[in-house]
Amino acid sequence: MSVLLIEPFYGGSHKQLMDLLQEELQDCVLCTLPAKKWHWKARTSALYFMQTVPTSSNYRILFASSVLNLAELAALRPDLGKLKKVLYFHENQLAYPVQKCQERDFQYGYNQILSCLVADVVVFNSAFNMESFLKSIGKFMKLIPDHRPKDLEKIIRPKCQVLYFPVRFPDVSRFMPEHKLAHLEKVIGVKRNGDSYQSEGLPGQQESRAVMKTSDAHPESGLCEPQPGLCTTQHEGLPSPPAAPVQAEAPESTNPYQGEDKQRLTFNLSNILSGLDYQQRPLHIAWPHRWEHDKDPETFFKVLMKLKEQDLPFYVSVLGETFSEIPDIFSEARKVLGSSVLHWGYLPSKDDYFRALCTADVVISTAKHEFFGVAMIEAVHCGCYPLCPKALVYPEILPAEYLYSTPEQLFKRLQNFCKRPDIVRKHLYKGETAGFSWAALGSKFRSLLAAEPREDL
Repeated sequence: MSVLLIEPFYGGSHKQLMDLLQEELQDCVLCTLPAKKWHWKARTSALYFMQTVPTSSNYRILFASSVLNLAELAALRPDLGKLKKVLYFHENQLAYPVQKCQERDFQYGYNQILSCLVADVVVFNSAFNMESFLKSIGKFMKLIPDHRPKDLEKIIRPKCQVLYFPVRFPDVSRFMPEHKLAHLEKVIGVKRNGDSYQSEGLPGQQESRAVMKTSDAHPESGLCEPQPGLCTTQHEGLPSPPAAPVQAEAPESTNPYQGEDKQRLTFNLSNILSGLDYQQRPLHIAWPHRWEHDKDPETFFKVLMKLKEQDLPFYVSVLGETFSEIPDIFSEARKVLGSSVLHWGYLPSKDDYFRALCTADVVISTAKHEFFGVAMIEAVHCGCYPLCPKALVYPEILPAEYLYSTPEQLFKRLQNFCKRPDIVRKHLYKGETAGFSWAALGSKFRSLLAAEPREDL
């Protein structure tokens, strides 16, 4: 157990990364807290881990997400403070959009700065994440009324590096319609083998097949406290499309979508698409994001409702996980969109989720905050045409033709695609996703977590 993995918010991409590292590195112990009440985890998790992380002389590396106040833990547990400490930023609080600016929110960004000062290596999942954090430190510290610390960016920057989030791309060829399979044959050499397909040269393909067999199991060895985890993005899969858009009735509950989150709502592609050539089918739009304000569902649904007003044909699948507070726009949009809704709600099965993405034509982001974009990368892997804001991390991970500058531009692109869905179905993605795979990044993570502790400690 030479690597100690600590995750105070064990859900979504945070959970994905820790599970992947635990499985691949093997020689590690994982300590977690469930992905609930994020603000409390950021404030108090160090004290919890002080009491629960087992003492061991075998630890060499401490790897934690930036939700943890690493400075507090290092002070509370001097034995852990002596390890090589690697801090991983999935997101940063200096560039995170808040609905209401409150003085107490200063503490979250301040904690991350302190953690960077204590860490030996600070890793970001994108250059945008790193630069938006480092360049905001000076302005952020000016919120302190007087006696402000100086030159913190200069102290922290030499420790920093970018290491993209490693995505495990599953073999989704079995879920793909004919036209997407034809694209795969052109791009990555997917060949027919009777009624099945075999892929050649797809990064991470063989490893992902093995992962799919074990991905639903939660390894308990090494967990300080086994937790089911709560995903923050929809990474968990989907079924086959509905017979005419399925409109499941919302159960009587405080959360009108809670019942649907627990159901396994499935698609029935044969009923929806029977008798239609794929080029004649209505455009299928996917939105695979958390149902929260920072993903800006208002902009997304307003664009779709405008398409609906013009009687343009399309289907929409709204994926992603819901939390206790759901923006009002979701209930309004579902009523307005009506029969255009193909699927509505979180899908817990990974197969079902990837099947949904494989049947979609276009995947949309309207995010106000995105430091990497796992859901968009996964959707592109499933053959979707991405449309994202020309901001945040997206210019770093997607070619310019898939970016829009305003909601009006997004509407015009979708308006055109609704009229001519064959445009996106014939399109070959011009970017590259292989660089974001575990196959490409695994050796870098192994190297990062293989070093010995600093000699001066």
